[in-house]
Amino acid sequence: MLDDTKELKLYQEVLLRINQIIEADNLSTGDRLPSERELAERLGVGRSSVREALRALELLGLITTRRGEGTFIEDYTAHHLVEILAFYILRNEKSKKDLLEIRKIIELDAVRLAAERMDESKIRQIEMVIEESVKKLESGILPLEEDYFFHESIALASRNYLLYRIWKPVFDYGKTILKESLGRNGRPEVSIQEHQNILKALKARNVEEAVIQMRLHLEKSEFFA
Repeated sequence: MLDDTKELKLYQEVLLRINQIIEADNLSTGDRLPSERELAERLGVGRSSVREALRALELLGLITTRRGEGTFIEDYTAHHLVEILAFYILRNEKSKKDLLEIRKIIELDAVRLAAERMDESKIRQIEMVIEESVKKLESGILPLEEDYFFHESIALASRNYLLYRIWKPVFDYGKTILKESLGRNGRPEVSIQEHQNILKALKARNVEEAVIQMRLHLEKSEFFA
């Protein structure tokens, strides 16, 4: 696979090769990764590239750094997702579109399952997220975190752990695009209204309407333009 990574940024190739080291060394959850220096030496690259790759793994929640102790594997059960996403994300516009289409598929299934399975506590949680979005927007702050929490709450409400584990890295990699989308004039207000429409369908346990409203939201957000 490394022969196909020539167009990738160096840190992305390093990310793939760290993944191979983890497999070759038979490392698993709780194990300590080789040091930054050792990884750089084994891979024949600069430490800055290793550092960027490790940050990407930490963003996905797959490793954690403990001061004075080193870097440890948190949960590598979905590590092959890293290989797939690192190879495609930001490589070109077609690949970005592929990623966003996958997110759309996941989000629509998540909201469908959530409408069937979520309880009142989950509904209230989403209500609170929307309320906080409104407060932030009124204060002149883009509700980026709240937008993330809204979609995360729905993914969790699906009660499908594997779906959530797939959703998380896909959404995390799309955060840059999310910021650009919400930064458009008038978009935050419209996005909140769309969230409210989705919530209304969820409260009514209307599966079909929840899927329709989520699809409209995603298509209007310019994620899929």
